[in-house]
Amino acid sequence: MDAAAADAYLDRIGAVRAAAPDAEALRALHLSHLRAVPFENLSIHLGEEIVLAEQPLLDKIVRARRGGFCYELNGAFALLLGALGYEVELLSARVFGADGPGIPYDHLALRVQTPSGPWLADVGFGRHSHFPLRWDSRAEQADPGGVFRIEETSEGDLDVLRDGEPQYRLEQRPRAYADFEAGCWWHRTSPKSHFTRSLVCSRLMESGRVTLSGRTLVTTGAEGARDERELSGEGEVLAAYREHFGIVLEREPRVGAVRAPGGSGA
Repeated sequence: MDAAAADAYLDRIGAVRAAAPDAEALRALHLSHLRAVPFENLSIHLGEEIVLAEQPLLDKIVRARRGGFCYELNGAFALLLGALGYEVELLSARVFGADGPGIPYDHLALRVQTPSGPWLADVGFGRHSHFPLRWDSRAEQADPGGVFRIEETSEGDLDVLRDGEPQYRLEQRPRAYADFEAGCWWHRTSPKSHFTRSLVCSRLMESGRVTLSGRTLVTTGAEGARDERELSGEGEVLAAYREHFGIVLEREPRVGAVRAPGGSGA
C-alpha cells in the first residue's frame, strides 16, 4: 500500500496519520475502524466475489465504502498498519461454538508489535473488544466491549475469553494471507457456515451499536437500552443500509437468493 492509498484509507475511517507507530496510535486506529467500517456478509448474498488481495480489498472497503467479514476487515487493516510502519502478523483462529472450536482458518486476527510490546488487534469479529488487547498479559483486561482475558492452552495456543466465555482459539504461528483462502471459501459456500445461513451488517457507534439482520434493525445504546423494529420492505431496508452504514446498494440482499459460487461447499 503506497502513501496515497494509506491516506485514502485513513480518510475512510476518519483517522489521522500519527507521528509514530506506537500503541496509542494503534488504539485510536482500532476504534476508528470499528466505528467506520461495518462487519457485514452482504457479498455472500449479493453474489459478489470475495477476493483476498490488496487491490480488491481497497476497492471494496475504501473506494466503495463497504465492510466485510474477518478475512477482509483484518486483512485490510493489516495492510494499513504495515503502511503506517507497524510490524503485523496474521494469525489463524478457530471460533468457539456449541461443539467447540470451528474449522481451521475459521478466523483471522492480528498480532501487532509496538515499542511498548505486542498487541492482539481484531476489527473483524463483530461484537468484540473496542481496543487492542495486550498480547503478553494473562490478566483480565477491561474494555468497553467487556472484560477480556487471554489464556494459554496445553497445546501452546491461546484462548481469547470475553466475560469468562471463550470466543476463539489462536494459533501463535504467523500465517500468509493466502492460507486463509480455504476458510474464506468454506464460509461463503458451505451450508454449515453461519454466514450462508444469515445476513448481518453491524457497526460500533459512539453510543452503542447498530445491527441490521435481514429486515430486523437493532440499535443498542451505551447503557444497554435496546430498540428493535422490523423494516417494511426493500425500500426501507436499502435506506437503512445507507443511513446507518453508508452502504449504497441497488437491491436488497436476501438469504438464499443467490446460489453460492463453487457449489454447496461442505
